[in-house]
Amino acid sequence: ADVADALAARSTASVAAPVPDPAPASDQAIRKLFAEGSFRDIPHDKMRLTIARRLVEAKSTVPHFYLSADCRLDQLLKLRADLNAASSAYKLSINDIIIKAWALALRDVPMANVTWTGDTMLAHAHVDIGVAVSIEGGLITPIIRNAETKPLSVISNEMKDLAARAKARKLKSDEYQGGTTAISNL
Repeated sequence: ADVADALAARSTASVAAPVPDPAPASDQAIRKLFAEGSFRDIPHDKMRLTIARRLVEAKSTVPHFYLSADCRLDQLLKLRADLNAASSAYKLSINDIIIKAWALALRDVPMANVTWTGDTMLAHAHVDIGVAVSIEGGLITPIIRNAETKPLSVISNEMKDLAARAKARKLKSDEYQGGTTAISNL
């Protein structure tokens, strides 16, 4: 009876129109996310445009699966414990170390620290890492600016401050817009 009632209710209910995908941001809107002079434009060539088109096509049409791996972090955990024991001015998290490692990797491979627009890639002068923070009703990504230049202690203290203010909904828009990359700790 429940199934029959549900089918009857479904056949008489109006069907909602599908929600369209949001339009991509304009080049001008993307540029406004980053400080003037903090990037250089690299015009797209035909090869990059073809690669981008094929990647979008593949992501849209080819089934994907994701892999995970277990990592032994014994030495990293020991390093973290030693650093935390050495100072009361900070308490490092694994996330803080991941932020720093990611920043150094992007510093060392600058062509991975770019933003795609319709016309060009913006090659960023600094690594500004958005870090996903869970807040009531969703996620927000406060940004550690110039992360490649900061010591772990500064990253740790900034992240704690940004996360606390994110949860209290006290971030300014420039503190969560304009990152060059992002990290989400699931």
